[in-house]
Amino acid sequence: MSLLRRVIRKAETIKDQYFPLKEFDKSTLPWIDQENPDIAGFLKNHPPRYDVPYDMADKLRNWQQNGYVVLENIIPEAMIDKFWGDFRELVSHPEKYDLSVRIDLEEFKPNQERNIKEFPKDALQGKYVKINDFHNSSVAGKKLMTHPYIVSFLEAIFNEKVVVMQSLVFMYGSQQPSHQDFPWVTAKIPSHLAAAWIALEDIKIDSGPLYYYIGSHKMPKFNFGSGILFKPDSTKTPLEFADYLDKTSADLKLPKETLLIKKGDVLIWHAALAHGGSMITNLDQTRKSFVCHYSTEKALPFHRNFPTQVPVKQDYNGVYIYNNPNLPQSEDVLK
Repeated sequence: MSLLRRVIRKAETIKDQYFPLKEFDKSTLPWIDQENPDIAGFLKNHPPRYDVPYDMADKLRNWQQNGYVVLENIIPEAMIDKFWGDFRELVSHPEKYDLSVRIDLEEFKPNQERNIKEFPKDALQGKYVKINDFHNSSVAGKKLMTHPYIVSFLEAIFNEKVVVMQSLVFMYGSQQPSHQDFPWVTAKIPSHLAAAWIALEDIKIDSGPLYYYIGSHKMPKFNFGSGILFKPDSTKTPLEFADYLDKTSADLKLPKETLLIKKGDVLIWHAALAHGGSMITNLDQTRKSFVCHYSTEKALPFHRNFPTQVPVKQDYNGVYIYNNPNLPQSEDVLK
């Protein structure tokens, strides 16, 4: 990276430290988040690159009003099965691979995030396991997260070049308290963020399904004591954040909806949609999920963990995916 870009990056860091964000910057909001967006006019000037099987105008209206959309039955079963086959290979033979895994169990404290080789094999197929950025290893994962029907919607809401930020794979429900994504999954422009949950099986009510508060993407932002982004010097905790989201949603009378989608359906949600994982009531019931976070090249022109390096990138259906500089030996090992 050039000296000028390093200086600019350092200046941005100092600005974040001394002038923390209290709200998304209105000047950089995606067009759909600005006041009175002209959806019909936008689509007239920016028709989707792909012939999508859903009503784009209707989906954009739902996004603007509710903070999420469900794209029904858009992923072929064969694509999902190929990806899940890669996952089964990974957890069956972890000694062959290098990637980051997090297991939120007491027995693995204080280091709950490690190389996959450092966890017992049986633990990798249990609860509280999150496989980080498996798409870097799996070509099937790259193809799945950049399916043309997903890409079309992301391009419509951002009207910018789309990039992949990160991904998570898990077998069981997260049971995670209410949260919004942007305080943790943060680009240079925090509002340039969307997430997709690709259902890898039909979701059952006893699996700890995902829930969200409809319209919560418009609620006032929580202040961690360090602004709206969670940082090492934040004085408020994630549990206080969850309590704020639950109580504010109740005060605003925002409906809480539990989502039971089918294999091949995709939920895409706004950076500020309050959501979480319900309690698992059947300990044997899985919730096989591939969760992907996306931003724009304008907001994230680098790998999120290497802001001073020029990224090595791959193009899938017009979306940039950054290779992981930490694990170059693992890129595309599963084809």
